[in-house]
Amino acid sequence: MTILMKKIFLFLGLGLLLVGCSEEFLDVKSETQISADNFWQSAADAQLAINGVYAALQARQLYGGVLNGTGSLFSHESLTDNFKNQWKWEGPGLFVEGNIDPTNNLFSTLWNQSYIGIARANSVIAQLDQLPQGQLDATTKMDYDGQARFLRALLYFNLAVTFEDVPLILEPQTLEDAYVAKNTQREVLDAIIADLSAAAAQMPASRPFNQYGYATQGAAWGLLARVYLFDQQYGMAASAAEQVMNLGYSLDNNYETLFTPARETSPEIIFSVRFFQSADTDNGETFSATFLAIPKVDHQPMPNLVKAYYGRDGLPTDLDPVANRDQIDPRLAASVWFSGDMFLTNPEKTFNGNTATGYGLKKYLRRETAEDGTGVFGQGSQDYYVLRYADVLLMRAEALIESGQTGQEVYDLINQVRQRPSVEMPRIEDVEGSGLSQEELRAIVRHERRVELAFEGLRFYDLKRWGELEAAYGRMYQDVLDGVGGYAPVYQGARSEVFPIPQEELDANPNLTQHPAW
Repeated sequence: MTILMKKIFLFLGLGLLLVGCSEEFLDVKSETQISADNFWQSAADAQLAINGVYAALQARQLYGGVLNGTGSLFSHESLTDNFKNQWKWEGPGLFVEGNIDPTNNLFSTLWNQSYIGIARANSVIAQLDQLPQGQLDATTKMDYDGQARFLRALLYFNLAVTFEDVPLILEPQTLEDAYVAKNTQREVLDAIIADLSAAAAQMPASRPFNQYGYATQGAAWGLLARVYLFDQQYGMAASAAEQVMNLGYSLDNNYETLFTPARETSPEIIFSVRFFQSADTDNGETFSATFLAIPKVDHQPMPNLVKAYYGRDGLPTDLDPVANRDQIDPRLAASVWFSGDMFLTNPEKTFNGNTATGYGLKKYLRRETAEDGTGVFGQGSQDYYVLRYADVLLMRAEALIESGQTGQEVYDLINQVRQRPSVEMPRIEDVEGSGLSQEELRAIVRHERRVELAFEGLRFYDLKRWGELEAAYGRMYQDVLDGVGGYAPVYQGARSEVFPIPQEELDANPNLTQHPAW
């Protein structure tokens, strides 16, 4: 891992902890160069250090997103039946076609950027106790430690889902001890759970508005529920989700506008990666960027997803979504552009269906030039929602179902999501009836997750833990047979479910071994 570690040490040695971040969580600025020798002298240094961990999440290859570039976590929807990656050279399209190897940047950029953030978190955790006495009170110190552990857990969980077995580094390293071997996914998950449990105990339940964007107890409990679901610890997942439900979050009334900068501080958002772009800052993202002639052509909604949305009666439908969108689940029209839709209002542009799938991405995408002059093509100010309350409700419902608890609470949890104002799909009881079996409720909650959370970077995580990736490839292939051109998805067993360790890391570190599938 020498290449990676050299990058990390270079970044830390040059004081990269001070890189620009979103407006809300980087309000402490330095006018001078900071070196490793004189850092960790004051409370302000500690603040800058924790800000630097948050800054790592903004990397293009993590949550910052791309437009015409190497894949990011946002683009991982293209590893599934939700998106077609039109420009396959970005990575996900080649992965789906089985035409990729460990030298591809899809793997190395995710690996490197994740470990840069992990190194920063490790530094915070290790160095907090080294501050001169009296610089930081005990409560704040515990809070910073909890935030660093939460962020480290988030980064490691992304690695555990995609790469599975990865090096588990929990302390700052020197170049001399950088040749580390892999840990098992089990060991990594255990460390993630330990970090999140500590973070939930150490962070506050809420923060004042001027600290919006920093993680809270809700973020730790919510991510813990996600981890427990992946680990099939369903009772623990249900309990963690319940902890979030007791913290005062609620669903936003308007599903469509939720995914715009105007609703970034909605009570539904539990944790997001914050971005702020203006004439005076350079902390923007590009996952919400689009083209002037066509909506974000590199990520195209697949027909099988469009067909998955039910009619307003709560039943599967064969209605043409273009002509009958008012008779279909409103979340479809809130997430997908159809031929004839005006997808930009400033400047005015109409989508003519000229994508390979016939559909355009709508959720998250910009629709007009912002008041500050931020255009639709460059960097923007849309936060990336890592965790929202609807997901928590569905996670608890699923955890209860998998635990064999199929009582009224499961119906109520799913119905809350289905019946939010602006969606108002019918209750389960009014369509499928009550007294449903575990298998029937499992199908309902899995469908609900797909249509509620489409294009939010969770589909690969869901399909993998459900053991349904092969079936998803079947739906993708059927779309190709039905006319989606330029795509040849082929399921290759484990090679379609796990990323290879980047070749440059294997070449540099003799103690690393490749995943058996690769």
